[in-house]
Amino acid sequence: MREAHPRERATGVDYYVSDADGIGGRLRVAPEDFRVRERERMDPEPLDAHAGSYPFLLLRATLRRWDTNDFASALSKAMGASRERVSWAGTKDKHAVTTQLFTVRDAESEEIPDLDGAEIEVLGRVGRDLTFGDLAGNEFAIRVRETEGDADPITRDLRAFAAGDDAADAELPDGDTSVEVAVPNYFGHQRFGSHRPITHEVGLAAIRDDWRGAVLAYCGNPYDTEPEDSQRAREVVEDQADADSPDWSAALDAMPGRLRYERSMLHRLDEGADWREALEAVPSNLQRLFVNAAQSYVFNRILSERLRRGLPFTRPVAGDVVAFVERDVPFPKPDMDRLQRATEGRVDTLARHCERGRAFVTAPLVGTETELGDDEPGEIEREVLRELDVEPGDFELPGEFASSGTRRAVALPTDLTVSEEEGDPVFEFALPSGSYATVLLREYLKCDPERL
Repeated sequence: MREAHPRERATGVDYYVSDADGIGGRLRVAPEDFRVRERERMDPEPLDAHAGSYPFLLLRATLRRWDTNDFASALSKAMGASRERVSWAGTKDKHAVTTQLFTVRDAESEEIPDLDGAEIEVLGRVGRDLTFGDLAGNEFAIRVRETEGDADPITRDLRAFAAGDDAADAELPDGDTSVEVAVPNYFGHQRFGSHRPITHEVGLAAIRDDWRGAVLAYCGNPYDTEPEDSQRAREVVEDQADADSPDWSAALDAMPGRLRYERSMLHRLDEGADWREALEAVPSNLQRLFVNAAQSYVFNRILSERLRRGLPFTRPVAGDVVAFVERDVPFPKPDMDRLQRATEGRVDTLARHCERGRAFVTAPLVGTETELGDDEPGEIEREVLRELDVEPGDFELPGEFASSGTRRAVALPTDLTVSEEEGDPVFEFALPSGSYATVLLREYLKCDPERL
């Protein structure tokens, strides 16, 4: 197996599935190089439907160079409305062209403004706002520029990984015909911080009841990918933390204003707060993200060990926990309320369900209610937790840091089409919500994850 880039290994991603050389290249040279369209699962009523019963306008917006949060703020401001009246199902990247749904509460179609870089279509009325559960998945069309080499050997390797057989030797179809491929369903580098992957370190420290370590992992811990003034400021934080009488005002003076969350924590320390209170200075969603990133890191480590041992990803072995797909959804997605253990007597039956796309092999996002697998899959899970000095009960934490856990599919299958635009490869595929396009593209580019 081919080892991953060192920066990826820092997030638990240790290997590539494909041994073939990467094609290199650059992403997002222009926003049009990275196109994302949501797979929608909300059907509106007509615009003339009763506003009392259907108080939300449903919009479809195609955005160029718009962060989702920034667009929602600009939309509400232009309407003279509260930002809380605008909702969406999935957050999209600014450096892209994205098409997604929004709802606006208590609004009329004529109130929807024109905004630069946004094409807005009013679809009708609905009875509630959008939530994350309304996002079935995303369709991608991604152009990679300045590549070298051939993508076909990589596609054959990923096709074999999906099939679990010798499909790597098979010829690829000509033209725009899609091919079923798969990769491990890793959490992408951006889950941990694209330029400074430390969110999981903060979460792991909190889980171990090391609140001092959590704050210093976030406020200290300089990375060479940061600006020099950020690195110097973090060194000051670490120096003060080691001092007999820390001068947190000196650390605050050194910390650049753009690092507002670090400054919030240092303000708390300067006011005499303890380490946990300092960590709680950041918004609740960021507190949850720290623990979610720790769970994601554990999950990535489990997948890497499964890959190292040569266990299959698209079919179960004895000891695995399998999730059946959700019913009546436009995208195959595992239902974590419909789990079944792959005992020796059931493993072949469950394997047939997985082959037919009716079920997925899963691994845990560990929390207080996690039940680990059995046999070799369970051995892997316990080994990773033991190495990290973490147990499921450790997630019984105060406030936003607590988590009961869940499970996640270990394989990420998709139908992939690779075409060409002006000599550049264009990758077209669709993924369920919560999965990362970069975990497929990394197999092709095999580069520093910052370039993804």
